[in-house]
Amino acid sequence: MEQIRHLVTELPGPKARQLMERQQAAVAHGVSTLMPTFAVRAQDGIVEDVDGNRLIDLAAGIAVTSVGASAPKVVEAVQQQVSEFTHTCFMVTPYEGYVAVAEKLAEITPVAGPVRSALFNSGAEAVENAVKIARSFTGKQAVAAFDHAYHGRTSLTMSLTAKSMPYKHSFGPFAPEVYRVPGSYPFRDQLDGHQAAARAIEQLELHIGADNLAAVIMEPIQGEGGFIVPAPGFLKEIVQWCRENGVVFIADEVQTGFARTGRWFASEYEEVEPDIITTAKGIAGGMPLSAVTGRAEIMDAAHPGGLGGTYGGNPVACAAALGSMETIEERSLNQAALGIEKLVRTRLEAAQESDPRIGDIRGRGAMLAFELVDPETKSADAALTSAVATAARSAGVITLTCGSYGNVIRLLPPLTISDELLTEGLTVILEALADA
Repeated sequence: MEQIRHLVTELPGPKARQLMERQQAAVAHGVSTLMPTFAVRAQDGIVEDVDGNRLIDLAAGIAVTSVGASAPKVVEAVQQQVSEFTHTCFMVTPYEGYVAVAEKLAEITPVAGPVRSALFNSGAEAVENAVKIARSFTGKQAVAAFDHAYHGRTSLTMSLTAKSMPYKHSFGPFAPEVYRVPGSYPFRDQLDGHQAAARAIEQLELHIGADNLAAVIMEPIQGEGGFIVPAPGFLKEIVQWCRENGVVFIADEVQTGFARTGRWFASEYEEVEPDIITTAKGIAGGMPLSAVTGRAEIMDAAHPGGLGGTYGGNPVACAAALGSMETIEERSLNQAALGIEKLVRTRLEAAQESDPRIGDIRGRGAMLAFELVDPETKSADAALTSAVATAARSAGVITLTCGSYGNVIRLLPPLTISDELLTEGLTVILEALADA
């Protein structure tokens, strides 16, 4: 596919408008969509819609298609597996692909010693099972999450998620024995890592108690909360406290994993060793797959039959994961992510010098964001953020927002995007900001 942004109609075009009418009639209104169009093809940095418009992809399906939406090795692996069999259920008649994915995860996951994995379908499902495993291992029930956290949309993971609208509003009651403590948000709390960790640990000890706490769960970079990178040392002190108090530390790497930040996992930047890592999104090049990977003694605490599911570790998704991880290695996509970071930071920092509405620029690798604020008060400017994102989408750039205050524009391009497309996409967004 030609890697050029090209609009042949306004968005939405005539075919997209027809599909929107069908969507309104057939799809539950709680399933909302951002782009005013419908995709038919995608490759590297371009998504083509039903009207023939080619759009620059700065979302990668929310960090899923990191290796590209139609990476050759993923496509080949999927086609081969589909021709052999699509399903047997690993718990009934197992197959090599599941084992091979678990072996590869053991090789790349930053957990020392013997490592085990269990495979599931979604990030939320991985988080749910990680909590189950931690509770089984410790014999304790309480779980602590952090301010600005996002861990999923199921009952338990909604409880762990911090943001009410749209994720929790009207969907209660929520799961018991879930607690929230303050994390580290350097731009807003102005605390260093030690200060933020001391505040969090005080709350853990005061309101929960280590004797009751099965697990602490945290995203090494908080995604939906605003791409918040904790202050240096924060995560290390939290993990150390967990080690000293018999608490399982779960790193939720659903959005940060698989080369997204320039390393296999964002935990590696913090020089910490989680007990359990949850992954999904970028693991399988767009096929539904997730994993819980951790220290063998913890992972093996659940009794036989206690983990699993009909579709968990589906053979087609496992084949895609092996193709995706091979692509990451062969195409040096960790290095590609670092190249994306350098290009994006250079553009955003130059823009920030002349536009004080860009309050903060943060992230790692190809997981980057900028926070829009009132220049005088530094208060969140969600209206400006929405206007910029809407204008960029109308101009043919797939743009996402996030943040607890709705004022962060996040950039999650495929790691295979060209510098030219990335530069053009940034230009569209920054021009939209200038015009807003």
